[in-house]
Amino acid sequence: MKKFLFLLYILLLPIGFAAFAQAPKKPAKAPKKTAQQAPQKIIIEFSDFADRNETELPGAALLTGNVRLRHDGVVMTCNKAYFFADENYIKAFGNVKMVQGDTLFMDSKYAEYNGNVKQAYATGSVVMRSPDMTLLTDTLNFDRVKQEAWYNTNGTITNKDNILRSKSGRYYTAQKKFQFLTAVTITNPKYVVKSNHLDYYNNSGHSYLFGPSTITSEQNFIYTEKGFYDSKKNVGHFLRKSYIKYKDRLIEGDSLFYNRNAEFASATNNVKITDTINRGIIRGHYAEVFKQKDSMYVTKHAVAVNFVDNDSVYIHGKVLMITGKPETRVIRAFNNARFYKTDLAGKCDSIHSSQKTNITQLIGKPILWNFENQMTGDVMHLIGNDKTQKLDSLKVLNNAFIISKDTIGTGFNQVKGLNLYGKFRDNKLYEADIVKNTEVVYYMRNDKNELIGINKNVSSKINMTLNGNTIDTMTFFTNVDGDIYPEKDLPENARKLRGFIWRGDERIRTKDDIFPAEENELNDKIIKESKAEMAKENVPMEIRKETLDYDKNNPQAKPKPNPNPEKQTPQ
Repeated sequence: MKKFLFLLYILLLPIGFAAFAQAPKKPAKAPKKTAQQAPQKIIIEFSDFADRNETELPGAALLTGNVRLRHDGVVMTCNKAYFFADENYIKAFGNVKMVQGDTLFMDSKYAEYNGNVKQAYATGSVVMRSPDMTLLTDTLNFDRVKQEAWYNTNGTITNKDNILRSKSGRYYTAQKKFQFLTAVTITNPKYVVKSNHLDYYNNSGHSYLFGPSTITSEQNFIYTEKGFYDSKKNVGHFLRKSYIKYKDRLIEGDSLFYNRNAEFASATNNVKITDTINRGIIRGHYAEVFKQKDSMYVTKHAVAVNFVDNDSVYIHGKVLMITGKPETRVIRAFNNARFYKTDLAGKCDSIHSSQKTNITQLIGKPILWNFENQMTGDVMHLIGNDKTQKLDSLKVLNNAFIISKDTIGTGFNQVKGLNLYGKFRDNKLYEADIVKNTEVVYYMRNDKNELIGINKNVSSKINMTLNGNTIDTMTFFTNVDGDIYPEKDLPENARKLRGFIWRGDERIRTKDDIFPAEENELNDKIIKESKAEMAKENVPMEIRKETLDYDKNNPQAKPKPNPNPEKQTPQ
């Protein structure tokens, strides 16, 4: 019997075999080739039984029981097969197994294989396995020449901790790469990725996202239309309309970098960070966010905008740092810090504002404008009301000086002393006490705005009540010495107190005035370049495969996080 089977195999002269193919259903027949190009024949190595019936199955041999075939490095086993020797073609039934070397294995209930074009088709509970992944689907095609497999019947891929599900997909065996062009979901214990176009590499765990894509986890939600994610190192780089959304914060920018293990994110160009709890927005062109420390670092045209009582407060510094949880949050702005509100503005070397104490400190040559009043001193503290969150009071310590222009003439009203303690109502300074070594020059006018005289005196303390730019009352205490002089009797050089400096040309009158000229130039340049890049619709930005090394060619792309942001607090 064995000799009979052996002779039968010789007569059948099987044709050589390779792997899995590209044919839908039955693989296409290959064109005729020259003798030099003749394909290998499929070889029948074993079968319990072989038969021919030209009436029922023309041109084919029936093989049953422990069938084993070989073709060009691929071995196929099954329970039953139709072998078309002239066409170098196999139809396999029942417990079909294909093995390509020691790297690719495929099981199915039914399969077809064309040895001429090295293409296979498998259906019925198809399982494809390699050392680092398993694919389950209903129907699979494989092209051995291109070493590509694809399916259009819902597939599930398991790769270590990642489970990928999609309606269709293509697998490139040489690159160990999956490509999905319809709805795909990657489920990881830490997050879920959804996209309509995703390239996934088995070995590295790298995912490349194109078109609207999301990454969802307990910590945050990430959206991008072009991005990269490394599932082994848990880091990502996202471009084009990307953002990272936390429960209390939204991070947007032209380019985002994210490290899930460290809960660190950085953003480059057109950065916008929205604080949903404190109703604040922070903008700039480079930012670092340390979620675990509840802190962030922003620079390059940086500005923090807080919404208070239907108004906005703008704070700028070359560097902005925000640290702490919402109830204990601290905002620091340093190197030429400035702020603006419709009824209050100022600038200094650095700003320190604490949510816990409700105190904003203006440090280093501070100057403050409230309506038409210019206030200076060595140190200034703006104190808020814990209940109303409105401005409550002001402290000016050492060399306190208030100056305002006379309402009609060219003169200046002036009050100076060691310290100033002011009270605000509806964010307007309505009362102030100036203590120790106080001096005053004040242009007194009647109801018709006619000048009565110029009051110049010294005392130990002065109490003032104000209405906008107008002083309603002025009361002097202890050791008062001075007089009211007719305008003609007080020389010009006696109408200005020692230390007088009018800085009207420096006044911040709009939110745009908080930026120095050089930062506006940088901002305009970055925005122009960004718009030009986005306009290149037919020349998409490449996401380099070695994404983790992208800083080599683009130093700004990879952030250099400061592990101890508190150390940058201005002294």
